[in-house]
Amino acid sequence: MITNKLKQALKYATVIILANLFSANLSAQQTVSLAKRQQDFVDLRFGMFIHYNIPTYMNQDWADPEASPSIFNPKKLNTDQWAKAAKSANMSYGCLTTKHHSGFAIWDTKTTDYSVMSSPYKKDIVKAYTESFRKEGLKVMLYYSILDTHHKIRPGQITPEKIEFIKAQLKELLSNYGKIDALIIDGWDAPWSRISYDDVPFEEIYTLIKSIQPECLVMDLNAAKYPAEALYYTDIKSYEQGAGQHIKKESNKLPALSCLPINTAWFWKTDFPTTPVKSADVLVNNMIKPLNQAYCNFILNVAPNRDGLIDDNALATLKEIGTKWKNEGPLPALPPNVAPIISPNIAKKQASNSSWSDDMNLMDFANDDSFGSTWSSNPTVKEPWFEITFDRDKALNMIVIAEKSANISSYRLEYSDGGEWKPIVKGNDASRIKIHRFDRVWAKKVRILIDKFDNQVELAEFGVFNERR
Repeated sequence: MITNKLKQALKYATVIILANLFSANLSAQQTVSLAKRQQDFVDLRFGMFIHYNIPTYMNQDWADPEASPSIFNPKKLNTDQWAKAAKSANMSYGCLTTKHHSGFAIWDTKTTDYSVMSSPYKKDIVKAYTESFRKEGLKVMLYYSILDTHHKIRPGQITPEKIEFIKAQLKELLSNYGKIDALIIDGWDAPWSRISYDDVPFEEIYTLIKSIQPECLVMDLNAAKYPAEALYYTDIKSYEQGAGQHIKKESNKLPALSCLPINTAWFWKTDFPTTPVKSADVLVNNMIKPLNQAYCNFILNVAPNRDGLIDDNALATLKEIGTKWKNEGPLPALPPNVAPIISPNIAKKQASNSSWSDDMNLMDFANDDSFGSTWSSNPTVKEPWFEITFDRDKALNMIVIAEKSANISSYRLEYSDGGEWKPIVKGNDASRIKIHRFDRVWAKKVRILIDKFDNQVELAEFGVFNERR
């Protein structure tokens, strides 16, 4: 007799086999090579971010989503100038904004008419950029925004068709322009965009990118939300300095990226030619050198003007940087790090329970998808515990314990199988973020029993995942 649980297991296994059959070997190769790609990235040290898109013609960083393509009309656009400017600063790569938040595509796309091909310019800028940078021996990266206000890819308006639209655009970018060393993604699970990794499924997009270009690093600009000690939904940890995100240089052990504009904003403004840019000394001594020593690559944004050229003041500073700094080769080896978390958190907002909580810091705060709130154990409790109850039996093979501060040093993870608690792992990881991967089990409940802790137990997030493997 086949039980309901066995039926669920067979159904799940069939789905996983069909979904991953073509890429099983590829996934194994990616796991082996990711550490090398991360090292290669930090060894690049310094590169050029190029914010150039329809906001350039609006004196704003966020463009009107209904702005007419007719305003996008560079008269002298020269991507060779961009590449030579990057080379003059001893940069190693470039990264171009293929599509920003207002949805205007600057490549020859078949997905939409809202693109450069509908503008007076009518030429593929991504193609020109990739050719120019490769000609100068520079690596090529691309920026892409998931948030798209023109095509209404916004919270509450995500549909299967819009997810397919995103996939189609990424397929074009990753199939038509040669090797792309990294894809920097923006507007996804950011506080100001609010598009979650469930709305647009991160694992699906990540797997798609790797299936087309296995060596392409995927970077999501999500440091505003996720802890600095683990790679949540990204291959490289990112820090946008203008948004108040600053790497902890003394303690960082992860491959990282820090970005900042040479001007006062990301996209070109009418006062840029006459407003002083950041000085070469500051950029070299306060940015490139100290960041590199913290396993962090520095990407400096240089915004082309409405003619499609970099202004003279920025060109002069880039050239001066090149006289004061050069890439002297590989950085020290990155410390070993745990593979990125890319799967959906199935514990998010499920029913939770715990031992006695402290005041208002109830158990629900440990799985509310916010690292700023916590479940706090009452100080009088000597053996605290926390538990998730799913709405039905769920497959799981990873648990991530994120503390507010590192206090827990000994604990047990268990799952309920038919009402019987069974062990997953006995842990003694004293880190603030504790990641445990294990063979897949099915469970209605999962819990942590905390055996040893130094101060009050405060769980920021208790995450449960079912990774594709």
